[in-house]
Amino acid sequence: MTEVSPENLELIYDVPVNLSVELGHCQMPMKNVLQLEEGSIVKLEKKADTPVDLFVNNKRIGQGEVVVVDNQFGIKITRIL
Repeated sequence: MTEVSPENLELIYDVPVNLSVELGHCQMPMKNVLQLEEGSIVKLEKKADTPVDLFVNNKRIGQGEVVVVDNQFGIKITRIL
């Protein structure tokens, strides 16, 4: 395996990755899922002020807080694992 150094790290700068944020999750019967419609509210297990998890390619790499910037959602990173 090649050791990562500042010189060869630049080789991966343009590799696309999936960045995702998990606000929370819940479990419900399929019957309830089929009844969801526009305007439905799904209650998640996390409290509103709990940090959200940040993932890169499905691997948890940090946590953050949900923020609103110019009427769009964003994440303020508070912890890198």
